Amino acid sequence: MVGAIPYRTIPEIQVGPIALKTFGLMVAIGILVGVAVAARHARSRGHSGDEVARLAILMVVIGLVGARLAWVLSHLDRIESPLDVVAVWRGGLAFTGGFLAAVVVAALVLRRWPAQRRWETADGMALGLTVGLAIGRLGCIAVGEHLGGPTIFPLGMRYLGGITVEGPLQVGVAYHNTALYELLHLAVLAGVLWWLLRPGRSRPGTGLVVFALWYGAARFLTDFLRIYDREVLGLTGAQWACLAVVVVALWLAFRLRLRLA
Repeated sequence: MVGAIPYRTIPEIQVGPIALKTFGLMVAIGILVGVAVAARHARSRGHSGDEVARLAILMVVIGLVGARLAWVLSHLDRIESPLDVVAVWRGGLAFTGGFLAAVVVAALVLRRWPAQRRWETADGMALGLTVGLAIGRLGCIAVGEHLGGPTIFPLGMRYLGGITVEGPLQVGVAYHNTALYELLHLAVLAGVLWWLLRPGRSRPGTGLVVFALWYGAARFLTDFLRIYDREVLGLTGAQWACLAVVVVALWLAFRLRLRLA
């Protein structure tokens, strides 16, 4: 276990008499920060930050519904009552389902905007989504979700105890935690997008395409490490969705004829 990261779940944070659900708290913080990043990017391009913030919040609401629905459909064995369907505070959001639902809403709204403004807004949302999703993954780590099998990988997490969403886990054993891996590659992606989206560096739409290609490919690969997700024809539901995301991103890249300026 040399090099494994000590890991104990933190499902709740006690603040005086109030017990805050860590997963919900991190998701909420991620949403607020992500919306702020998208609005700031819009203002830097001379657009209305408030209008982008309203659209982003709408996308978040639709995305959360889509993400929860996708998770429930892929984890029916864990649904024992109607409350389990909506108990998002316990963990359980399938990002790819939420992303696809949010994209549909965004496409319906943005198609009425001028082309340059539309794609600059999409770029800012891609950056905000990257940052917000990275923060939200802290919540997944805290509740013991998106886990894989035992590993000797240095970034494996050595379980020391605590309630987990997935398991059971054996104390003292290191496991893959794909939420951690995703947090790390999203941090790198955020830096790449920040560099690409500086004024004059790339054409509008570049950020959205890079996000979709990067996340789709990375999530497709890390899902092979997960052992608690159902598979259909050898792939998880998220992996099939990721393939769709990558195909759409390639189509967008072709349509926009992207190239670095």
